[in-house]
Amino acid sequence: MAPKPRVRFAPSPTGELHVGNARTALFNWMFARHHGGSLVLRIEDTDESRSAVSYQLNLYDDLKWLGLSWDEGPQIESSNPQLNSSGYRGGKEEATQSYSTIRRGADDDANKDSRLKATGDYGPYRQSERLDIYKEHLKKLIDADLVYPCYCTEEELEEERQNLILSKRMPRYMGKCRNLTQSQRKQKENEGRKPSFRFKVQPQTIEFEDLIRGAIKFESEAMGDFIIVRSNGMPAYNFAVVIDDHLMNITHVIRGEDHLSNTALQIMLYRAFGFEPPVFAHHSLILGKDRAKLSKRHGSVSIGEFRKQGILPEAMINYLGLLGSSFTDKKEVLSREEMIAEFALERASKSGAVFDEEKLRWLNAIYIRNCKTEDLIKRLKPFLEKSGHKSDIINSEWFYNIIELVKDELTTLADIESHISIFFDDRYKLTDEAKKILEKDNAKNVVKVFAGYLNESDAPPQNLYSTAMKHVKEKTGAKGKELFMPIRAALTGVVHGPELDKVFAILGKDSALRRLKNIV
Repeated sequence: MAPKPRVRFAPSPTGELHVGNARTALFNWMFARHHGGSLVLRIEDTDESRSAVSYQLNLYDDLKWLGLSWDEGPQIESSNPQLNSSGYRGGKEEATQSYSTIRRGADDDANKDSRLKATGDYGPYRQSERLDIYKEHLKKLIDADLVYPCYCTEEELEEERQNLILSKRMPRYMGKCRNLTQSQRKQKENEGRKPSFRFKVQPQTIEFEDLIRGAIKFESEAMGDFIIVRSNGMPAYNFAVVIDDHLMNITHVIRGEDHLSNTALQIMLYRAFGFEPPVFAHHSLILGKDRAKLSKRHGSVSIGEFRKQGILPEAMINYLGLLGSSFTDKKEVLSREEMIAEFALERASKSGAVFDEEKLRWLNAIYIRNCKTEDLIKRLKPFLEKSGHKSDIINSEWFYNIIELVKDELTTLADIESHISIFFDDRYKLTDEAKKILEKDNAKNVVKVFAGYLNESDAPPQNLYSTAMKHVKEKTGAKGKELFMPIRAALTGVVHGPELDKVFAILGKDSALRRLKNIV
């Protein structure tokens, strides 16, 4: 292994950051940090119809939220450029902004956006800005007679594919345009057909040693001549990625196992250019509980969706690190430092890792419990503001005591309103369960005696609850649930919650009496 490995995370800005891609970013980040190497962020944005500026900006924001810093590539100066005061991203209008607006020249405002600037010695770091580089390398392959123009239409290619399937053969391009004469090519062009360029696949064996999967072998006879430049002039994935990885001195390519077949094609291009291939490592995919590849039909799949649900970045990183990894001491709750220290590709699992949202939430609850209350309130603020709570309340000592009391009950940050509404008189209401408790024999009498004692007692606040409960027990004979449940139902409107004496201490005598008078 090189003393200073260079790895890259190279997403396409065609949607929100998927948890599968986030785990790929995490594996690359842990590998780079473990070995003291560099992580390059490269944006593969040559799909003009689907790429959008907002997706790229959201990508940066999600990576920074996760704490996955990169050493080279596009940067943004603002830590949360796309977040509004509630912690959520902007509207759909921006998501439709195409990267074409950036490609139109130096006068375009998008080119001046500081959030899209890049740093590093191996740029540009967006493929849309590297088109001249790809043209230069295409010419090298043309001059070496290793590629040829293909004039087949989508309809012709699909017909060929279906015929191969019907004849029970592997679908692949059969080389229809490979041996066209110059006059035949000219005729196609006169018909208005714009050629793509295909790489001439020669009979060969492609072998490489995968850091996770061991020895991998492909035979080229199963592959057809593949497109390296599309008819619109845009480079195909396998062509651009080989050039970029070579010119950016990438030493290790860490990505999902769904890229294994791409690796075979890329190695052929490495050989054609005379480049030294990087070391490859293909990790397992993230699966749903049905063991199919994780997708939207399984529920939340993007980092942004989990952010909105109130998952903490520490919990998400911890959980993604557990998926398909084998840390030496089998711990499940690990700090970033522990994950970096123990990470090894050689121990990564070869089989798919099932995404268990319940386990993620279990981890999240642990991180919330361990979070300092001051820090937790800052993290909760967008969710609190969304529920209508004002800053003067959020920043008060009274509110601090509430969060200190309920934090152990939270699973996600978004759960907060359901746990704190009992402390606000204007949000207090009896649930159906509470009403049923108060309809039971002796329940209203228990509440009435409790309210009467509060109204008449001059006991100090710190002793008021305990003396009131003792009084009610003596006067009514109620004990256990018959004593506590009616008072909980009457005071909070619900039948479950934090310890009642602590709730009462926060509510205070006046608030308690206001609530009880509507019941007795």
